[in-house]
Amino acid sequence: MTDPSTDLSSRLRRLEDRAAIAELGVIYGVIMDERDEKGIRRIFCDDAVLRSQDGVFAADGIEQIVTTYLGRFAALGPTNHFSHGHVIRFDDTDPDRAIGLLFSHAEVDRNGVAMQVALRYKDVYRRVDGRWRFAERLMSYMYYAPLAALPTVLGDRNSVLVYGDPRPSDWPEVLYSPTGNAWLSAYYD
Repeated sequence: MTDPSTDLSSRLRRLEDRAAIAELGVIYGVIMDERDEKGIRRIFCDDAVLRSQDGVFAADGIEQIVTTYLGRFAALGPTNHFSHGHVIRFDDTDPDRAIGLLFSHAEVDRNGVAMQVALRYKDVYRRVDGRWRFAERLMSYMYYAPLAALPTVLGDRNSVLVYGDPRPSDWPEVLYSPTGNAWLSAYYD
């Protein structure tokens, strides 16, 4: 029997899957920036779950996810999402499932105020009809603040200023959570 970890076609497929998932993360940003409702439907599974660590986002299923994003688009002017790095781990028991950690920033105009956001996305991906999609997406913030406030919020625990009142950041979790960053070990393989 051939060892799948050394089988050339399996390794090639894994590289292709990794590239497709990495592109999914970038395409997400473009879809957000272009306010593409049809695109949202193409990148999320029908039964997907969308959450934010602060509890503001809580949508189950594609219709709630689309409604959530359309509401967000109504509050935003131009946006520019960009990704920095993407860690992807495959489920060895299911070739159509993977998890990911995507690091990102966004420049946004919210109600006429220029803001910057430091984001992390913890994702679960599922291949549906031959295409990788988001099955679960959990977004978290280190800061979400007006550009003028950035010099002072980076060291402040309450660095999420987007909702009108200072709110705590979601990370670095090791500083703010009793369980710290225990979840991170899933990405070390």
